[in-house]
Amino acid sequence: MKTVNNIQSDSITAVILAGGKGSRMGGIDKGLLELNGQPLIEHVIGRISPQVSEIIISANRNLERYQSYGYPVITDQITDKGPLAGILSALQHCQSEWLLTVPCDTPRIPADLVTRIRNAAEQTPSAIYSAHDGEQLQPLFSMIHRDLANSLQEYLAAGNRKVVRWLMQQGCVTVDFSDQADAFANINTPEILAQCSASTEHGH
Repeated sequence: MKTVNNIQSDSITAVILAGGKGSRMGGIDKGLLELNGQPLIEHVIGRISPQVSEIIISANRNLERYQSYGYPVITDQITDKGPLAGILSALQHCQSEWLLTVPCDTPRIPADLVTRIRNAAEQTPSAIYSAHDGEQLQPLFSMIHRDLANSLQEYLAAGNRKVVRWLMQQGCVTVDFSDQADAFANINTPEILAQCSASTEHGH
């Protein structure tokens, strides 16, 4: 497998993964949940758009709402495979050399997400990089070379769906974000949404 140790910012497409079922939220479409009067996906777009050249939204419902942001909206071609199905569709759609994956429910995405991954790539050539918050891998914050589309397709076709396992099989390089672990806090219950709203209102 070819490894690349030079990631140009103009060769990166970000996919915002908004295709989940939101089961812990009672089936709500998490990307459209509002935090401080703004849907979560808008927080994510605001954070990620300065860091990449293109954005794709991966969604499986409320497609018109997502299309209203002016980015391509793609749906999963394979059902019930979790986020990897959205990542595969994005890799197949992606015109850029690299695909950056981010979930739709993390409004505080690091402003230097791409910069740090690019720095890691200069040190350690690979075809896949994932953020690590100091305690655990954050597999949905990954930079994936588009050449891995076939590998992912085979992995899913074999009945697999675990994200971390696939990352490790591809020789994933971890990128340290332990100094900003809270940037990866995801809003997946109504309680966390309420807490985030309260903390931002009070300026914390």
